Amino acid sequence: MAAFPVSGAIELDGLLNEPDWAQAPVVDQLRTTVPVEGGVPSGRTTVRVLTHPRFLLIGIECFDDSPEQIVNFSKLRDSDLENEDHVRIVIDPFLDGQSGLIFAVNASGARYDALVSNRGESENSDWDAIWEARTQITASGWTVEIRIPIQSFSFNKNLREGGFNVERRIQRNQETIRWANIRRDQWFIQTSRAGLLTNLPEFNYGVGLNVRPSLIEDVTRQGEADYQFAFDPSLDISQRIGSNVVATATLNTDFAETEVDTRQTNLTRFPLFFPEKRAFFLEGADIFEFGFGLGGNIIPFFSRRIGLYQGNEVPILAGGKLNGRLGKTAFGGLAMRTRSVTVNDTDLPASTMGVVRMRRNVMRESSVGFIGTFGDPESRGSSYTAGVDYTFQTTRFNGNKNFLVGVSGIYADRPDLSGDQTAFSLKVDYPNDIWDVALTYLRIGDAFDPSLGFVPRRGINSWRAGMTYAPRPSWKWLRQMRNQLFLFYITDLKGTWESYRIFTAPLNWRLESGDRVEANYMPRGERLVEPFQIAEGVVIPEGEYHFTRYRLEAELAAKRKLNGQLTWWFGSFYGGRLDELEATLNLNPSSILNFEFIGTHNIGRLPYGNFDQTLMGFRVRFNASPDLQLNSFIQYDTDTRSLGVNARIHWIYHPQGDIFLVFNHNTYDGMERWEPISQQVLLKVRYNFRL
Repeated sequence: MAAFPVSGAIELDGLLNEPDWAQAPVVDQLRTTVPVEGGVPSGRTTVRVLTHPRFLLIGIECFDDSPEQIVNFSKLRDSDLENEDHVRIVIDPFLDGQSGLIFAVNASGARYDALVSNRGESENSDWDAIWEARTQITASGWTVEIRIPIQSFSFNKNLREGGFNVERRIQRNQETIRWANIRRDQWFIQTSRAGLLTNLPEFNYGVGLNVRPSLIEDVTRQGEADYQFAFDPSLDISQRIGSNVVATATLNTDFAETEVDTRQTNLTRFPLFFPEKRAFFLEGADIFEFGFGLGGNIIPFFSRRIGLYQGNEVPILAGGKLNGRLGKTAFGGLAMRTRSVTVNDTDLPASTMGVVRMRRNVMRESSVGFIGTFGDPESRGSSYTAGVDYTFQTTRFNGNKNFLVGVSGIYADRPDLSGDQTAFSLKVDYPNDIWDVALTYLRIGDAFDPSLGFVPRRGINSWRAGMTYAPRPSWKWLRQMRNQLFLFYITDLKGTWESYRIFTAPLNWRLESGDRVEANYMPRGERLVEPFQIAEGVVIPEGEYHFTRYRLEAELAAKRKLNGQLTWWFGSFYGGRLDELEATLNLNPSSILNFEFIGTHNIGRLPYGNFDQTLMGFRVRFNASPDLQLNSFIQYDTDTRSLGVNARIHWIYHPQGDIFLVFNHNTYDGMERWEPISQQVLLKVRYNFRL
């Protein structure tokens, strides 16, 4: 499709009533991917794009014969809009078919943005950009206007066309509509299958300088001590070096606005994974992704190792980052300096840490790359990690199927490491709509411990084979079946077995209504070489254990005002019995007010002792507008016996400026009375000056 140059003023109000919109070329030949591939949509959709040297304007009309039935619950930034009526846009500004930007808007004007991740197999929703959107619900449906400043993303200045695609979801009909790439075997965000947006101008990003000062007022109290007052300014500066390279510096880095982690229960002997949420580390995070098929088993660069230790903040003095693309090569570099601090009686000296990543596109959709990290958060001497990876990918296997092969090798070094310090991975994957088949092999050395990485389990050979057969029968009430079989087998480096699992899903049906039911059967085995404490006072001794787990699960379609998921794992467990009850419930009485409840209750009855664990979370979102929200999150668990309250008011008073008011309150259940742990009130004001 051709873009049209703006000649007059455009008021961003969700109404496409300016003369430029009337003159712009219209694309309306969208087709369904579900329920019928290549079918005629139940509602017409039109797309127009206007261009200006400083921004892109996208206008979309979503016609609907029953606008009163539009599903739109959210106004919160970065809500999961997949469960509502919405439009999604993917842009490939480098036309490399391996990266891209995702923007989505629902009928209430809630905005979502993300980076294309893993070449379109997933997306990084923690990335945020400066952009605007306005919507209008009318008698004939709803419309959206989107304005994306050129300074909000990198691009190839020499191109006059870029990858582009549009997708619309009509939730009550469980209907997905696309402009390009309508085959279900390919994912919407695979930019190698996107359409082309042509007639682009020579974009002007100005000086390319962004200066974002922040002012933070912090009032903190530990236990029953006196309140401590602090005023901490911070500064982020970024400068474009050409259109597709950005250098960023940060001083006295602050993450006051970052939401608290969601608590988890742990019934394994391995550490849990918590995702990165801090904005500075998320910018350009797609470049630092490494390897294909590593999953959560190996992350050679895990940015939470910088500025966090055992869940506590380690102050960052300063840092710098350089990321971008030159030709077919994407690269990124990061260096951070932390202050000396004492955390949980551990003295952490000031430390310098960083990472370098390069990835070269080869052939049409494949890549080869390198990663290297340096430094150690505990200053345990000279430390580095180095790795290489290669991924072959095609969306044209056997004509139009996905096929991937990934291989990687990594070496980690530090003075205290002794043994096998290497890791190797191989994955072959055929991920398509009806058949999804994969085989993965991992070898992780017993001394493979990257200082800035995440490796929950070492000294293993791991095999994983999986197959999903997902037919779409022509039954009016059933949308798709997912018959699954996954085999896991892990040995130590000498070949002695340590763990196995056989996961089966004889029943996993998505109904035409959007509801889902699932039943699973999973034999498991664990060989413990040493005892481990699964709960307070309950220690499972070393030995071989074989047991069988079962799961029943039901999910209510998200189009309902009351929706969620109920899960019950039950069966034998380490010579006894374990019941795991999990619930996620969402109540959406309106687009202004949303409630969410999450709960886990574990009932363990083992020969070595009994335990009961409860974790509860309750979230309330008050969405006055897409630019003003109150998000309150309350959590309690019986392991720590602590109650945590995190309340955040976020006001985007200008597209380039926002204010956060954060309240954190943690108390301990001392049985006889609640004892204060900490209290904190934060006010953060920031503005992004763009030149």
